[in-house]
Amino acid sequence: MFRKLSLALAATLIVAGAAWADPIEGNWKTQAGETAAIAGGGSFSITLKSGKYAGKTIGSLKATGDNKYAGNITDPANDKTYSGKATLSGTSLKMSGCVLGGLICKSQTWHKL
Repeated sequence: MFRKLSLALAATLIVAGAAWADPIEGNWKTQAGETAAIAGGGSFSITLKSGKYAGKTIGSLKATGDNKYAGNITDPANDKTYSGKATLSGTSLKMSGCVLGGLICKSQTWHKL
């Protein structure tokens, strides 16, 4: 009896943990067609999982409000780091990075896998 209760409790906690995950967490298809993984808790790290720069961490974001995030984004091709932000809308994540106080920005949209 105790063993069945323990297994049921463990299964419930695993399912609940997945439900508590932030919606930004998971695998994303970048605009370039690569896969990026976003993981973390209070701070989210972005790591490329496929393509030429697989394994490289390219960013760190923190939640700033409802489905909005801010932090740093690194261009893996030149290792330059930019002030970045992201906005989540359904299964789309609009990423942008800026320099010169927001004077020059680049953005792209990623899609959840």
